[in-house]
Amino acid sequence: MLQAWLSQGGIPDQYIGTTTIVIKIIVLLVLCWVVNTFAKNFVMRLVKRIAHKTKNDWDDVFVEQRVFKNASQFAPALLIYFLAPIWFEASEEVVDVIKRVANAYMIVVGCRVVDAVLNSILIIYQRYDVSRKKPIKGYLQAVKTLVYFLTALFVISTLMNKSPWGFLSIFGGLTAVILLIFKDMILGLVAGIQLTSNNMVARGDWIEMPKYGADGDIVDMTLTTIMVQNWDKTITTIPMQALVSDSFKNWKGMQESDGRRIKRAIRIDMNSVKFVDEVLLKKLEKVEYLKVYLKEKTEDIEGFNRDRKIDDRTLMNGRRLTNLGTFRAYIVSYLRNHPKIHRDMTFLVRHLAPTEHGLPIEIYVFSNDKVWANYEAVQADIFDHVLAVIPEFDLRVFQNPTGADFQTLLPS
Repeated sequence: MLQAWLSQGGIPDQYIGTTTIVIKIIVLLVLCWVVNTFAKNFVMRLVKRIAHKTKNDWDDVFVEQRVFKNASQFAPALLIYFLAPIWFEASEEVVDVIKRVANAYMIVVGCRVVDAVLNSILIIYQRYDVSRKKPIKGYLQAVKTLVYFLTALFVISTLMNKSPWGFLSIFGGLTAVILLIFKDMILGLVAGIQLTSNNMVARGDWIEMPKYGADGDIVDMTLTTIMVQNWDKTITTIPMQALVSDSFKNWKGMQESDGRRIKRAIRIDMNSVKFVDEVLLKKLEKVEYLKVYLKEKTEDIEGFNRDRKIDDRTLMNGRRLTNLGTFRAYIVSYLRNHPKIHRDMTFLVRHLAPTEHGLPIEIYVFSNDKVWANYEAVQADIFDHVLAVIPEFDLRVFQNPTGADFQTLLPS
């Protein structure tokens, strides 16, 4: 009928066949456009309404990630696939080509649908707390890579009308080349499995890796890299395998514990260490944090010396209070009464080995406030106070001489 109409229209006989095919193709494409428009506008609106009315939220995620919209593109492809044999009944070669193109298009659409579904699964999974400890983004990216590879393989084989297994045999012979191309991806996948299975890192952990300039929270873990947002808001990208082959510090243990460690020392000038005399003792007895300690300690020392009949007229005989020991007792009492110090965790005020820079008195305690700004404020408050009270014990802080120290040596 179409050919007769074209013949009446004055189309030469040698061009009627080709013109007929072209017109049929154009009409078929118009029908595909109509079907696609109907599927996207009417059907998608209906799907969105149903999704918003359900109590589940996963279907809303599927809508947002265009899962159903991508799936609607199967409609024109199916129309072409089933209508082509009827529409082009006299042109087997044309029908074969069109069906192959339709198949290839459906494979691509299927790939897009799978990609959108995987994105939706990731979003839904990240809403649960377990996603922080067991991230799956790297695994999903590996699945996506495999899907893309298979899609390209089947599209090429479909268009060329060849078996995909023949192409796979070719790729088998290029195994070494493929491994070289996907080396980072394979290493990243293996490293990701090791990190996740051993609970070494997770999204949201605070890690420190000076080699890569990383000091902050993990904001994303992909198949090949880990993204760390540093405290200055810069982003550092670390290869996934680097966390397996190199060392790094994970602060997760501190974040999950009841306190944050304060570990800092003040260096005392050893020339200022001495026994406590009567004048200093009377002054220190007025200190609230030392009253109980001095009473118990002096009674213990006097009893010890008296029982052994020690001649205390010589300072080196028997036991005596020292200003440094009393200072340590004051720090202990002060910290015990500090509201921001955790009393049930490690609590130490100790001597470290003396050096040419003085005698370090180290405070090793835990703050019960783990927020960084608050923790720094607590630590600063403690050492401000400790530095201010040191002269009250006739002690001096050791520090290297400065310009002001040399200035005092000059004649006035």
